[in-house]
This record gives sequence, structure tokens and C-alpha cells, in this order.
Amino acid sequence: MIVALVAAAAAAVPSAAPAPDIDQMRIPFPEKREREMAAYSERHYGQRTAKLTGPKVIVEHFAAAGSVQAIFNTFAPDRRDPELGELPNVCSHYGIGAKGDIHQFVPLSLRCRHTVGLNHTAIGIEHVGFKDSDVIGKPEVLRASLALTNQLRCRYGIEVKNVIGHNESLSSPFHMERVARLRRQTHGDMKRSTMRVYRRELAKLDC
Repeated sequence: MIVALVAAAAAAVPSAAPAPDIDQMRIPFPEKREREMAAYSERHYGQRTAKLTGPKVIVEHFAAAGSVQAIFNTFAPDRRDPELGELPNVCSHYGIGAKGDIHQFVPLSLRCRHTVGLNHTAIGIEHVGFKDSDVIGKPEVLRASLALTNQLRCRYGIEVKNVIGHNESLSSPFHMERVARLRRQTHGDMKRSTMRVYRRELAKLDC
């Protein structure tokens, strides 16, 4: 089913994806949130910094949300997240809407909490939707996602194999987690079967 959806969607994706238009929709990230991110990084990675330098991974997510505004509203308040109860609140760097509109929530110079074990080295991209096919089966969304991801991987020299779905996080060679209870923590979005097809389409694009 996924292969059929992508075959239809990929027909709308040019072999040389143009630089995407990106709307700046920044969440508040004041000094307090940066300090919390640095403390989080020390607890989980042994690195007391909020800065993201030389990212090695791009993680694709579906947001389990019906709009970009809903994603923003989840990320913007700096409160303990309901799943793990930690500060700062969760976030991803980008969100992609149902029509392929791209929004940047956080500068790439800062870390975001979007994937346990990879936040020290990963850029996070959220997609409006509730299942993998909401990302990979919709031409406008897939086109935008591939264009943004390709731009980022080319900018930072990230290999296609290190563009992963959240569900693949535990198999990443860059996965690192100091907190024992979280070492097997992952989510179900953007499974390996989905991402095999996504990476195949991504590999067709030039830098």
C-alpha cells in the first residue's frame, strides 16, 4: 500500500527539488528554555549545552495533529511534557502542513526535544497528520518534505541513510542515552518500511 501511494506521489516530485519557501513561525525559546535544554542535554548526553552543532541525523515525524497551528500550540508553552515529565517542553525545528507549507519553529543552532537518544545531533521535522500515509501518500506534503530534507542534508553533509523515521531511532549509530529507563524509548511514527521508500525518493535528488 505504501509503495503504491509513494509511486503516485513521487510523480509530482521533480528530480532536482527547488529550494523550498519557509515561513518563520518561531516558538518562544528564551534563556530559561535554553538553560533547561542544556540541563536536559547534560542528563541525557553528558553535554551541558543547548546548541546544535554539526547535526548528523534528520528525523521525520508525523505530529498526530490536524494543523500546523496545533503543532505550534503544543511546542510553544515551556512546560513539562506529559509523556516523560521533563523540561524543557518538546519541539521540532520544522513543521509541514497538509498543503505542503513549511514552517520553521526553532533555529537550527538550538537543540529540540523530539527524539529520545538523538536530540544532541538531530534536526526534527514534523508533518501534519495521524499516520505515515498522511506524509508519504500526499503529493504536496511529500514534495515539500523531500525538498526541505534535501536542502538540510546537503547543507550539513548528512547521508541519506541517516534520514530516519522516529520509529527507527534505536537503530541509529548516533543514538545515545544515559538514562537507563529511556534507552529503548521510541515512537511508532514513520516506520522503516515507510522510510525505505522515502529514502529511495530522497536519493534521487541532487544537492
